[in-house]
Amino acid sequence: MACGSMKSFFPGHQICQSSGHLSKAKSRKASVVTCALVSHGNTSTTTNSTRSVVEVPLDIQTTSNFINLSRSLIKKKLESTDLYYDQGSRDKIGNGKFGRDYVGRETPLYYAQRLTEHYKSKSSSGEGPEIYLKREDLNHGGAHKMNNALAQAMIARRMGKTSVVAATGAGQHGVATAAACAKLSLECTVFMGTKDIEKQSSNLLLMKLLGAQVKSVEGNFKDATSEAFRNWVNDLENCFYLNGTVVGPHPCPSMVREFQSVIGKETRKQAAEKWGGKPDVLVACVGSGSNALGLFHEFIGDEEVRLIGVEGAGIGLDSGHHSATLARGEVGVYHGAMSYLLQDEEGQIVGPHSIGVGLEYPGVSPELSFLKDSGRAEFHTATDEEALDAYRLLCRLEGIFPALEACHALAFLDKLCPTLPNGTKVVVNLSGRGDKDADIVFNSKPTQL
Repeated sequence: MACGSMKSFFPGHQICQSSGHLSKAKSRKASVVTCALVSHGNTSTTTNSTRSVVEVPLDIQTTSNFINLSRSLIKKKLESTDLYYDQGSRDKIGNGKFGRDYVGRETPLYYAQRLTEHYKSKSSSGEGPEIYLKREDLNHGGAHKMNNALAQAMIARRMGKTSVVAATGAGQHGVATAAACAKLSLECTVFMGTKDIEKQSSNLLLMKLLGAQVKSVEGNFKDATSEAFRNWVNDLENCFYLNGTVVGPHPCPSMVREFQSVIGKETRKQAAEKWGGKPDVLVACVGSGSNALGLFHEFIGDEEVRLIGVEGAGIGLDSGHHSATLARGEVGVYHGAMSYLLQDEEGQIVGPHSIGVGLEYPGVSPELSFLKDSGRAEFHTATDEEALDAYRLLCRLEGIFPALEACHALAFLDKLCPTLPNGTKVVVNLSGRGDKDADIVFNSKPTQL
C-alpha cells in the first residue's frame, strides 16, 4: 500500500502525515499495522495486507497513542543501528581484510575492447567512446550486494543480535546475506516472492546451501520486503533487518549507499591510473538504486561527469508493464521512505514488471529521486527486448555473462554511443553475474543462441 497521498493508511480512513492522528472514522475498529519511520520522523505503513496485527477502538487519542508508541519503539531500534553504523563500520569492506580476502575487492575496471569496436564500427566516422565495465559481477556471491551485506552483518554482530532477516528479488542480496551470516555465525531468514523463486531457482538453492531459511511470499520483491519488515518488528531485541538497497527508513538508505560507495571510490582511483583522469559518463541500471548510487555517489560533486541511470521499460512504457519509477512515477511514501512511486490515483501501488527481476520494485531511492529533481542525474529506460539483446551481445563480444538487471544499462549504449565524441570514457556498472538468467535468455530468444 502506498501512502504517498496518505489516502490509505488505514482502510476507510485518512491520516495526517505530520501528526499521525486519524482525521476521520467511518467504523469503530481498524486493523492497525506497525509503522516504520521515514527520515526525519514521518510515517508510513509497511504492508499491503489486510491481516490484523492488533485491534484497537477508533478513539482518536487511543489510536494516536498506539501509533506513537510503535513509532518510538522502532525509532529507538533504528537509532541504535545508526549509532553502531557511525562507530566505524563504514570503511571495513573497501579497506579491510574482509573486503580484500573475502569479498574480492578491488574489482577490475575492465576495458571492453570488442564492445568499444562494435560501437565504433556502427559510426560512419569509425569513431566513438571507449567503454569500460566496473566488474562487480566478480565479487564473491556474483554481485555488488556483498559489499553491503557483509558490512551490515558485522553491525548486527556488534549490536549483539543473533539473527538476521532480509528480503530478496533476484536472489543476489539473499545469497550475499546468507553468505555473510554463515561467515559471522548468525541465523539467517530470507523472504522471497513466489514469482521470483520461479525465475531464480538457482539462487534459492544457494541460499539454502549457505544455511539460510528461505520463506516464500505470494508475489514478488515488494511483497517479500513487506513480510521481512513484519518479521523484524516482531523481534526487535534479537533480530537485525539487513536492508539490501537504498530505500526504507533512515538510516537504511544511508548505510547501503555508504557501503556501496566503494564502487565509485575504486572507479575514481582506477580511472586515474588507467588514463590519468575521471570518467566522462557513468551508466548504471536502476531498480531501487543501490548499484547506481554506489557508482554515482563519489562523483556527485564532479559536475563534468554525467550520471545516467537506466530503468526497466518492460514491454513498453505505455503498456503499464514496466519498472520505470523515475520516468513514470509520482512522489509518495512507501516502506518508510518518500520517493517516486508507481501508484494509481488512489495511492495504491501499481505492480512493477521487468525481465530483470531485481528491478521489480515500485519505489526508488530518495537520493536518486533528489538527483532527478535537481537535474544532477538523468534517467532513461530500456525494454525487456533491449536488455536481452545486450545480454547476448556482451556474451558474444566479451565472453561475459551480465545479469539481466545490468543489461538495461548496457542496452542504453545503443542510444548513448552515437551521441558522444571520440574517446569519451564511459563506465558501465556491471552490477551482477548473469548465469542465473541464462534460462530466461535462452527461452526468450532460442533462435538467436
